[in-house]
Amino acid sequence: MNKTYTGDKLNYIGFPLGGLGAGMFNVEGTGAFAAFSLRNAPNVNLEPCLFSAVTVKGEHNISRVIESQVPKHKIYGAATAPTVSRPYEENFARGTGSYGRTYGLPRFKNAVFSAHFPFADICFEDDAFPLTTSLTAWSPFTPPNADDSSYPLAYLEYTFENKTDHPIEAVYYYSSMNFMVLGDGNRSAYRAGNGFVLSQDGTQKQPWNQGAFFASVNDPTVKVNTALFRGGWYDTLTMLWNDIQAAKTIDCDRENDPDYPNPGASLSVEFSLNPGEKKTIVVNCGWYVPDSRLRVGHEKDLDKYTDEELLGLERYRPWYTTRFSSAEEVGAFAADQYERLYQATKLFSDTFYASTLPDVVMEAVGANLSILKSPTALRQTDGRLWCWEGSCDSVGSCHGSCTHVWNYAQALCHLFPEMERSLRQTEFFDSQNEEGHQNFRSSLPIGETGHDFHAAADGQLGGILKVYREFLICGDEAWLKKFWPRVRSSMDYCIGLWDKKREGVLKEPHHNTYDIEFWGADVMCSSFYVSALKAMVEMGKVLGENCEEYQQLMEKGLSYLSENLYNGEYFYQQVEWKTLEAKPGQSAINDRISPEAEALIEEHGPKYQYGKGCISDGVLGFWMAEVCGLHGFGDTEKIASHLNCIHRYNLPENLLEHSNPQRPGYCLGDESGLLLCSWPHGEKPFLPFVYSDEVWTGIEYQVASHLMFMGEIEKGLDIVRACRNRYQGDVRNPFDEYECGHWYARAMASYGLLEGMTGIQYDAYHKTLKIDPRIEGDFDSFICTDTGYGLAGIKDGKPYLNVVSGTIEAEQIVQ
Repeated sequence: MNKTYTGDKLNYIGFPLGGLGAGMFNVEGTGAFAAFSLRNAPNVNLEPCLFSAVTVKGEHNISRVIESQVPKHKIYGAATAPTVSRPYEENFARGTGSYGRTYGLPRFKNAVFSAHFPFADICFEDDAFPLTTSLTAWSPFTPPNADDSSYPLAYLEYTFENKTDHPIEAVYYYSSMNFMVLGDGNRSAYRAGNGFVLSQDGTQKQPWNQGAFFASVNDPTVKVNTALFRGGWYDTLTMLWNDIQAAKTIDCDRENDPDYPNPGASLSVEFSLNPGEKKTIVVNCGWYVPDSRLRVGHEKDLDKYTDEELLGLERYRPWYTTRFSSAEEVGAFAADQYERLYQATKLFSDTFYASTLPDVVMEAVGANLSILKSPTALRQTDGRLWCWEGSCDSVGSCHGSCTHVWNYAQALCHLFPEMERSLRQTEFFDSQNEEGHQNFRSSLPIGETGHDFHAAADGQLGGILKVYREFLICGDEAWLKKFWPRVRSSMDYCIGLWDKKREGVLKEPHHNTYDIEFWGADVMCSSFYVSALKAMVEMGKVLGENCEEYQQLMEKGLSYLSENLYNGEYFYQQVEWKTLEAKPGQSAINDRISPEAEALIEEHGPKYQYGKGCISDGVLGFWMAEVCGLHGFGDTEKIASHLNCIHRYNLPENLLEHSNPQRPGYCLGDESGLLLCSWPHGEKPFLPFVYSDEVWTGIEYQVASHLMFMGEIEKGLDIVRACRNRYQGDVRNPFDEYECGHWYARAMASYGLLEGMTGIQYDAYHKTLKIDPRIEGDFDSFICTDTGYGLAGIKDGKPYLNVVSGTIEAEQIVQ
């Protein structure tokens, strides 16, 4: 598989480069760089004046910025560009002629973009330019080694080939204005080894202003120029481009003057190529931002602080500050470790894409691994992961490693199991009190949270399932034993809160991933309940614990779901409120209720239910059971029927006739996507659950993979194709499946497609590899465990395992 994008398909491509929890920037489809989110927070609109260029010497020098043509949507609606004369001006480029940009400089006519995560390859096309020019951009990704994948660095490999029949002399340039400028504090650009540092100092009142960006070239001939022209208007870029067009190479490190700080810096490398000869120049990029303003969730209603309040409080610091003390150290490390990190990253990528599963499946899985490099993930100094749900343009979206959102994400637990286990540590120890109430949003820096808000039924019960999954992945009985008292407390809390009559289903109002409460028994949340009870029984067997109560509740629940909540086609919800202890009123996310809403509730019952609808998350808990190692759990015939109904009723060919008064941007018009819910036989509530008319990629992937578990491969692929067809670069970024923010965690449900198709699961406790494919014939599929990765599948009709990196102890392979 080597899908390519060109022309208009390049317009919205943004491929993240960076480390797990370390910040990132995007390489765009055109070869430009943007979304520099280096300050422990998203900055999606930051597109600094930073570029590579090449000049071919001759009677008339030919110069090109190494990018293809500027996407038309940028020309008027350009993003933020800090400039020398206006470093703090936000959105200054909008409607002012793209001031502070390189858009007016010559560049290549076209480009062809392709990606094999974490590598992005761009080939630039221009018949008038005598060098074949390409870029490979990447950053380390080395499962299951989280540390090597968490560094604040990236590599840009520019390759030039002489396509003429005569020798060519040329100069490569890498130049940037100082985009690290922020508020008070001295700023500077200075030489460091074979590169430069763009820096901003912190102040006593704002220490979080400190930050630096590093760029260098591993070539002894490189020249470093920090003495860019200082002037107003467009002087700096004009004079810099004059030098580039003249093929000048300047080596000058000017001492920084606080009154007239160096505006930026430039690297240059001269090279000669004979006909057919190639040269690759590698730019090492790194950053260091040791402090932040981030402190979230510790005190009620105090997620925002004044600078003065923050100074005396513990704040988030990134993990990499335990390894480096400056941008120079990051740069030296990047240069020194380039070959080792490249080989380890290339081995992962080659192995991953050696899978023979359908291209659209590998595309969906690989594209969403970008989430792990985005600002959605943060890694604090003790190594633990803490995450947003997604990333808004300039702040994180919805804090606290939200349990019911991260339920869907299946990539992290397999690729970096230690990091996933750190989320369980936070949930069950820091975010859970002695009564068993679990705050589904953890605090940052990680520590105790308040317990004055609803528990999330799907999130808390999903956590119990994930403890069982993590145990199977690591095989460590001592780890499970440590968690058991906390897990049992959580389970008992859920029973006492939501199943007061011990019927095996959740009836009392239960908060869930739609930011509302369901009233009465529904299979979406009750499937979590019975599956969590099953996980408790299985964990109890390992530890020798008596779980008879859980077994009985599970059996009662399964019977209730099949006998009372199935209409012959699909599962539905029994809306109930008059017989419950709680009384309908405002939603948990609203603190007021209008007279109109009160009248509606009086007549129809609680708002935001789905009733007789066919909900795409309707058997979500049973999918969680599958991906957590509880195979074939539940009434599989009815589950399969429900999934087939989702495919039949919730996947229209287009949305031209669909009404969506909610958030239509995810899918609309002639696009196809999986609706969160439909009411094929009528009885749609006046105000159904929030988001019900929308399309979310994370739900698309969980339904698709669940269909595959049930043997419905083509129907699952229908959904995956519909999703990926919306992310083709011309309208949306193929590497940013957004929901409530960019790089939304739920989209990592796509990793479940691998398991859904192949039935491959490794049980480290029993040292057993299971291969139960839903596809026919021989195949190869990527597998990653706590100790290594490789390929597994069917070869010549027989199951096999080929360990490529590390070890995988498989004493038996079961087909």
